[in-house]
Amino acid sequence: MTQTLEIQSAFSERAADFQRMETVLAWLADHWRDHPSLDSAAHAAGLSPHHFQRIFTRWAGVSPKTFVSAIAHAEARRVLNAGATVLDAAFEAGLSGPSRLHDLFIAHENVTPGEARRRGEGLTMRLGRAATPFGEGVFAMTDRGLAGLGFCDTGDATAAQDLTRRWPAAQWVNDDNLAADYAKRIFGDAHSGPLPLVLIGPPFHVQVWKALLAIPAGATATYGDVARLAGRPGAFRATGAAIGANPISWLIPCHRAIARDGRLTGYHWGLPRKAAMLGLEAVGLYGDGSAQGQG
Repeated sequence: MTQTLEIQSAFSERAADFQRMETVLAWLADHWRDHPSLDSAAHAAGLSPHHFQRIFTRWAGVSPKTFVSAIAHAEARRVLNAGATVLDAAFEAGLSGPSRLHDLFIAHENVTPGEARRRGEGLTMRLGRAATPFGEGVFAMTDRGLAGLGFCDTGDATAAQDLTRRWPAAQWVNDDNLAADYAKRIFGDAHSGPLPLVLIGPPFHVQVWKALLAIPAGATATYGDVARLAGRPGAFRATGAAIGANPISWLIPCHRAIARDGRLTGYHWGLPRKAAMLGLEAVGLYGDGSAQGQG
């Protein structure tokens, strides 16, 4: 009950702050390309710079400068996805040139604008379905190895759409036979040898995915632990986003990342699968308990 009241109180405070910020948010919608100074935004809000900074940050969770930077990044990402050049995207974001856009993308995604724009261009990728212990598996494969593995209910197109959406510029070919071969190597043949993985994503995401591989089977780690393993202690949100964007489930064990209080928080393919994966690993390591009468 106390926790509920605290949450409601925090929401009420943010709602009141939003009412104070409505005028300046409308102003920022018209002027974000100018990357206005704190003084200019505070003047538009009718507040002192210090008071404005405090209220805005309490409402948004970030400073006004970071908020405007996020809008610029989102707009640049949108026009790049639509096919614009890096130079055009820089100007659309109100920046002086590609070097400023490069810095903006590195700050928000740790990926260059050119890498963001290519989105699988020049790659031939194979998409296939096969049965797995966790339901139907959807596999994204390249000539160099496995690039994606998701799960879904039989006949559901969501996982396939999720994987193809990650690399929309790639040339996609259906190949259920190759997917079945991968499923056998991953879930059935313990002696098939190491499986080549192709990690396609922003550099920081790849760094986090590699850090997940350091968590042993049967063990778990908090998001803070993973951030430290990735060399970015304190970067909890960015690490959480990278874990959520993991394209190769099970093999890159994002299911081993849990909340600080031990809860099995959100999993891209559903919490029942996360629990099943952790349970299956535990059984593999420690048996099913039947020897102690726990069967």
